[in-house]
Amino acid sequence: MGLLRLLFRAFRRSRRPKAVLIRRETRVIELPSPQQTPVIALQQTTQISVVEVRELRGRAWVIDGDTIDIAGTRIRLAGIDAPEMDHPYGKSAKWALIKLCKGQEVRAVFDGNLSHDRTVATCYLPDGRDLSAEMVRAGMAIDWRKFSGGRYRAYEPDGIRKKLWRCEARQKGLMPPSLPD
Repeated sequence: MGLLRLLFRAFRRSRRPKAVLIRRETRVIELPSPQQTPVIALQQTTQISVVEVRELRGRAWVIDGDTIDIAGTRIRLAGIDAPEMDHPYGKSAKWALIKLCKGQEVRAVFDGNLSHDRTVATCYLPDGRDLSAEMVRAGMAIDWRKFSGGRYRAYEPDGIRKKLWRCEARQKGLMPPSLPD
């Protein structure tokens, strides 16, 4: 039985699509003005600032309502909170995200933050739609104002905070997060 599992896992990984990692770097270099003498120019320090935007493209494997996996990288959708799998509507939220991502290449733009060992990113579908906004619009997630700045609040259907009350309670610190099995 163990051999069958090993073969199944090896086959499954080999069929998994590859993702493309894109890095963009912008370098700003301040140099001394030409009117300065060479001695003064050498005494001044050169300032270099690097701005890095990381993107990852590939097929998304849905973990739960606000987490996807692209090429082995766990990504949490930025600015929203969806029910956990063991909470009411948790499985519905996962299936809603599966329907959005199914058969499409997802583009994740990382913001550099981590949440429970997951990289936080804003994710987009090929047509430019934001996955977080689509999940909130579908009523399967709520805006997490602390991290989104209220960006997705306008997309929330009426009464959604009452329906997904556990998400709101978790955001306010009124209940502990789910423990892993």
